[in-house]
Amino acid sequence: MNEAHDQDVKQVILIVDDTPDNITLLSALLKDKYKIKIATNGLKALHIASIDPSPDLILLDVMMPEMDGYETCRRLKENPQTNQIPVIFLTAKSQVSDEEMGLKLGAVDYISKPVSPPIVLARVATQLNLVRARNLLQDQNKNLEGLVKDRTRKLAKMPDAIIMAMASLAETRDNDTGNHIRRTQNYVAALARQLKNLPRFSSELTDENIELLYKSAPLHDIGKVGIPDNILLKPGKLTSEEFEVMKLHTNYGRETILSVERYLGESNEFLRFAREITYSHQEKWDGSGYPENLSGDAIPISARLMAVADVYDALISRRVYKPAFTHEEAIDSMRKGRGRHFDPEMMDVFIKITDEFREIAMRYRESEAGETEIY
Repeated sequence: MNEAHDQDVKQVILIVDDTPDNITLLSALLKDKYKIKIATNGLKALHIASIDPSPDLILLDVMMPEMDGYETCRRLKENPQTNQIPVIFLTAKSQVSDEEMGLKLGAVDYISKPVSPPIVLARVATQLNLVRARNLLQDQNKNLEGLVKDRTRKLAKMPDAIIMAMASLAETRDNDTGNHIRRTQNYVAALARQLKNLPRFSSELTDENIELLYKSAPLHDIGKVGIPDNILLKPGKLTSEEFEVMKLHTNYGRETILSVERYLGESNEFLRFAREITYSHQEKWDGSGYPENLSGDAIPISARLMAVADVYDALISRRVYKPAFTHEEAIDSMRKGRGRHFDPEMMDVFIKITDEFREIAMRYRESEAGETEIY
């Protein structure tokens, strides 16, 4: 709340007393400076105090029928809605033990009857000034928390930005790949979300892991930074010797992630997925891929997902060595790889959501200038 505005708004005092003369006296004394609410017993006081906006201060008589002031105060302090409202006891009981009882129950002050108007005004003003200061501090704290959350949110985005920058470093080596990393990370997430409901994949493809896969997928070709331009950008078919060099990008990618793990002194799920994807996304279901000729379930799920995403995007994209396939041509070609290149069950799910892949491809398609067009 704005401090100047807070000063203009009358603070609310709840007077709780069963004696009309006492209510009249206190109301007349306080009404010019404060807004007054009245309760003639403890139960009414509890009800009024719990209604928003709650009073800023309660003046509470001790000796009342049915529920005395001590019990009323105890219940006020037990209720999370009312336990922050300061209570001042007003009572004819003047023994030290009476005052001690009130303070132990959570009252902030204790004024003996008959009351002295200047003392009542002074002590009420003191407590309400403290309420204003507390409210101002709470508002400032909320503002500070908001700033901290905003700063934390921005800092949380930094690793993602660094990941995309690292991935883009590899991507810029090949001018034809453009938004490839954005498309493939979205393909991976879309396919994973469908597969997570299947028993074979449910334990690995949790919502948290799918988010990590989405973030790690852009690093799949980071190892291409180590491939010479004359091979990476060659417009024609690679020789067998050149292809052996090209295959090393999986080793370079894994080594990059391993170096991060060594620097940190530990690994985590994000780095595990990044390592699996960079190293094994060129493996094939039948064992004819590289770098280790893994087959079947020996290929990490993350790498199998990336294989589907990577091949689909490569087929529909123009390269220096080939024209782009249409969406339908790409799907027909990939069907032939079921059980050979791709996990059969994963491919069956992919076929069911090809329209979603098409939509992602359109959203991040390339313009003539190679810039991003998002729809």
